[in-house]
Order: sequence, then structure tokens, then C-alpha cells
Amino acid sequence: MTENNIKAPPREEAQHSAAGQLTARVHSIETGGAVDGPGIRYLIFFQGCNFKCIYCHNRDTWDMEGGTVYTVEGLMKEIITYAPFFNASGGGVTCTGGEASLQAKFIAELFREVHAAGFNTCLDTNGYFHYTRDQVNLINETDTFLLDIKAMDPLKHKELTGFDNERVLTFARYLRDHGKKMWIRQVIIPTYTDDDENAHALGKFIVSLGDAVERVELLAYHELGKHKWKFFNETYKLENISPPKKEVMDHLRGILREYFKETY
Repeated sequence: MTENNIKAPPREEAQHSAAGQLTARVHSIETGGAVDGPGIRYLIFFQGCNFKCIYCHNRDTWDMEGGTVYTVEGLMKEIITYAPFFNASGGGVTCTGGEASLQAKFIAELFREVHAAGFNTCLDTNGYFHYTRDQVNLINETDTFLLDIKAMDPLKHKELTGFDNERVLTFARYLRDHGKKMWIRQVIIPTYTDDDENAHALGKFIVSLGDAVERVELLAYHELGKHKWKFFNETYKLENISPPKKEVMDHLRGILREYFKETY
């Protein structure tokens, strides 16, 4: 089955308010974050996702029509109040989801305002980019990318998300070739990404990205979002999968450190 036989990704949509202002749909906002980029972060979860990850703990972010409508001006009024925390820690704004790049036009404009205020920007993304004008503008306005590579094996990636990983790996190379910085992330899921072969493949790929990679994070799969699937009356396909044990995580981090010292 080809990628196109599964489902086309949602269209990138830009909406405007009655006053003509650019708007976006936001699922939720967290303040005081310390793990999704440098320093203290203002973290915005956007609605909509092109992937359908079978382990997703933010299942309620998939609907492009959900959430609350915001304007750039409205978000900036809130963001600016955290300036003392950003200035003291080197922090800023991180946009995630869902898949934030689906609302690229809005986020590019937001990031321009964030930069004008003197703060840095991060985009947490699955890397499935089409390089539209709006997405390229977003890339240019992003300081650091938190790139989640779901699996190195294209078949496992497809089983996990509905799409293979070719476009994702190409995006990582694009960031490298355009002088962008990234953190590489991967969720360790038993039977999918907890094997040595995947770890070595990820390590070799990270080496190929050179100085573009600043940090590597292996994140243990958890079951905290399982109840959301029940709310949507959908089958949670990892019902019989338990989170990986600490010794497995330590072992895989050890493998990655053979390739990249800053692995956590």
C-alpha cells in the first residue's frame, strides 16, 4: 500500500478573524516549561495533526476544528508577561501540537513577533514538511527544531504513524543544509523502537547531520493518554504494551552515546 493510499495530510489552513487578523486554533497552553527547548518556555499546543500515531497521548489535538481561536496579538499579550523568566533563563516560546506546522502561516507571524520581543523560538514537529511558502517562512523564523523521529525503520514508522519516514529524514537533512539547529527525539516503544538495530541506525543518522544536532533525547513510552482513546470510542492498539524498563532505556542511551555524547 502506498503512502497516498492511506490518507492525505490535512491542508495547511490560515484563518482570519472578523477584524481581518490572522487566527489559529490552540488546544492548550502551558507556562513555565523546562524541557521543550532552552530555558523556561511558554508552550503552545496547536490543534490538528497529519500523523495518526497509535501511541499518541494528545489524541484530542487531532481535530483541526477543535480548540480555542487565538490571534497573534492575543498570544503576544500573554507571552510578554513572562519576559523576566525568559530573560533570566534564555527561554522563549515553543509551538507543538498536534502538529504545529499545519498552521505554519500563523506560527511564522507569531515567531516574528517573539523575535521582535527578544525571545527565542522552538518548533516541536514530526518533520513531515511539504516546503510550502508558509512552511519555509516558519523554518526561517524558528531557532531550534525539536524533531521527533518516530522510528528509523520505514515500515515500523508507517505502522506507528500511517506514513513512512522518508520525508522526515529528508527534513532533517534540509535543516542541516540550511544551518538550522535541532534536538532529535524518539519515543522508545517496546517491540517497535527498543531494539539495538534501531538505536544504531538512529545514531548513524545523527552523525550524518553533524553540528546541526545539539541534543538527543530518548523518551520512554507511557500510557498517560490511553483514556483519551476510550473517550473517542477508538481502539488503543498498544493495550498490551507496557512502558520500557529503566535498564532498557539506559542500554539504548548507552548505544546512542557511542555516536553522540549529549544523549539523555
